[in-house]
Amino acid sequence: MNIDPNTTKYLVQARLEAEGIVEKPDIVGAVFGQTEGLLGEELDLRDLQKSGRIGRIEVEVQSKKGRTEGIVLIPSSLDQVETSILAAALETIDRVGPCKASIRIDKVEDVRVTKRNRIVERARQILGAMLEDSKTSGTDLLEEVRSSVQISEIVSFGPERLPSGPNVTDSDAIIIVEGRQDVLNLLRSGIKNAIAVEGTNVPKTVQELSKEKVVTAFVDGDRGGDLILRELLQVAEVDFIARAPRGREVEELTQKQIMKSLRNKIPGEQFIEMYGLSGQVYKPEEDRPEMPPREERGPRPEQRPAMPVESVPAPMVPKEPMPPPPSAPRAMTPRLEKYREMLIEIGGSSKAKILADDDSLTAEVPVRSLVETLRSNREAKAVVFDGIITQRILDIASEIGIKSVVGMKMGTITNQPPGIEVFTKGDFLPT
Repeated sequence: MNIDPNTTKYLVQARLEAEGIVEKPDIVGAVFGQTEGLLGEELDLRDLQKSGRIGRIEVEVQSKKGRTEGIVLIPSSLDQVETSILAAALETIDRVGPCKASIRIDKVEDVRVTKRNRIVERARQILGAMLEDSKTSGTDLLEEVRSSVQISEIVSFGPERLPSGPNVTDSDAIIIVEGRQDVLNLLRSGIKNAIAVEGTNVPKTVQELSKEKVVTAFVDGDRGGDLILRELLQVAEVDFIARAPRGREVEELTQKQIMKSLRNKIPGEQFIEMYGLSGQVYKPEEDRPEMPPREERGPRPEQRPAMPVESVPAPMVPKEPMPPPPSAPRAMTPRLEKYREMLIEIGGSSKAKILADDDSLTAEVPVRSLVETLRSNREAKAVVFDGIITQRILDIASEIGIKSVVGMKMGTITNQPPGIEVFTKGDFLPT
């Protein structure tokens, strides 16, 4: 319905019911015909419509099962009293055409109030959008300035032009990451001493830096991170190791996650011992055994008797003492069966379960936190963990009265504390 916004103040809405089939012209004719002379000359509908004080009468009808129902809408620019009289007059209509009918007023709507409410609601939406845009613009501006400063701070280091923070040269400690995006993400968190290796082939520059500075390897929590870490351990001196959460990459971590990962770093020696990598790591020149004089090393290669290629022995490499061979699987008791199930459950998770005297679980922690947790847990009587049983763990277990230690493998043990049962995977499963 078209309503003139300059003249309409009120909108009269009435509901019509007729016992028969009627159409719009019949209803409009009834409205004019049955109110004519009823309200006097001042409120005659035809005169009011000619003068523009009421608008065009709109009717919406539908017929069903021999009955007609509809809505009658009359826009009015009269005052409240006159509009009320006009609305009441509509309810006197009792016939439309040949059919009995009734009209009831549903409501008289103040168009101006409705418009004001609509204006307020729309203004609220516009203001909210303005505030949101303003806030976003401010945030974007800050982020843009911050990012531009951080990108300007990234430098190229060494002949390989490795992406790094500006403090790598002057800092006593550096953080080695995988790529340029990792360096940028650390810069966003205010860490300016990171350098990227740009792949699994560790550059000479990084190898040389590792001899002079305290090195933390900060790698992704996926297989790519494992490969880079193994490469680093073989060619550089790594003092500490930090990992992103499992399945995450350093470049996508938040500042809180970065700081937490760096706080949870573990010493490189402990990592090597935990994962049995002692034969695969870099040793500084000064730590390597000196070669005996030539005369003590036997004849030169050309002076030795010729041997078939297939039978030439592999070069001898100094090795650490080998752990004792695994024993045959032990006879299962209910307690050992429980340990076996726990060991299978945590396999590959790098977690440890600490048990009380009745074998109830008192704590479950990452293996890297096992030592600190054992020292503070006075209820511990057994520990089952996904890692290497080391001399250090056995010594701490002896100090706090632990009776059973269960791990994946046995490390190099020089002093077996009395009173502790030690079990490995080989004790439960054939190897």
